[in-house]
Amino acid sequence: MTQTLCAIVVTFNRLHQLQITLPALLAEDVDHIIVVDNASTDDTGTWLAAQASDRVRVVSLDTNTGGAGGFEAGMDYAKSTLDPDWVVLMDDDARPQPGALATFRSETPRLESDFPNLGIVVAAVFYPNGTLCEMNRPSRNPFWNLGLFAKTLIKGTRSGFHLTDAEFAQDAPAIPIDVASFVGYFVHRRAWEKSGLPEGGLFIYGDDVLYSLRLRRAGFAMAFAPMIRFTHDCGTMGDGFVYRPIWKIFYHCRNGVSIARQAAGPVIFPLALAYYTVIWWRRGQHCDGTERQLYYKMMRMGLIDGLLRRRGRKAAVHDLSQALAPSAPKA
Repeated sequence: MTQTLCAIVVTFNRLHQLQITLPALLAEDVDHIIVVDNASTDDTGTWLAAQASDRVRVVSLDTNTGGAGGFEAGMDYAKSTLDPDWVVLMDDDARPQPGALATFRSETPRLESDFPNLGIVVAAVFYPNGTLCEMNRPSRNPFWNLGLFAKTLIKGTRSGFHLTDAEFAQDAPAIPIDVASFVGYFVHRRAWEKSGLPEGGLFIYGDDVLYSLRLRRAGFAMAFAPMIRFTHDCGTMGDGFVYRPIWKIFYHCRNGVSIARQAAGPVIFPLALAYYTVIWWRRGQHCDGTERQLYYKMMRMGLIDGLLRRRGRKAAVHDLSQALAPSAPKA
């Protein structure tokens, strides 16, 4: 029996990207498309209202809940209204390469045979120029494997536990992983029925990592399938993996505390957090002047809120960012 597939796209004030992604999805083998409009203030709502298709559903939110809130809302709508077998998640600037969803359908029986209790399938993600998209490079959890942990300490995070370039070859076999991003991220209904939806209160960053770890801890297999390929036309990182605008560092660090806690467990958590804190501090050295000052302020605020397990969009972060860096766009 054919399994139903629902694509979920979260958008906020990037109509030019959505106008590429939605047609790309409509050209694919997908049963339903949910577009979550995260309270956009551009012409997104008007444009979406004019897109007549029985496959497209629009979920319009009253406030900007970030990518995390958008994915939670989209999956909740899919679960309660459409009840698909699979959903596939993506940002508005990400889209399947031609034939990717048909490939997913054809590969699913084999993947379910090779990976018992399969809950998540992850696509290979590339920039528009064909190079690997670093921010979407899947990984394994080094805290669950002593060999990976030692390799990470010696070689660093990129070489230690992230997948290698060779594993992205189109003819490479599917392999087990532990963590992936919400671009080309396929979730089976058995996973959300047992483990729930992503945590919308995270606003942005880390929601995909924490959801991945939660599903893996629940016993679901996660398969990286490089023959399924997506494109991500993103540009939020500058030199040294520093997010732009700088206010995003707050959420990266705040939610990163939860990631360290979930990935490492209570015993190793303090050491894991110390390790990540050093990495975040070093990245701040790529900033200059006022931007560096703002980076470390955001980092400190994020660490405090993370340790206190706070959630949601923090208005003070955005206000401070505007005060110290007036040219930074609002969120």
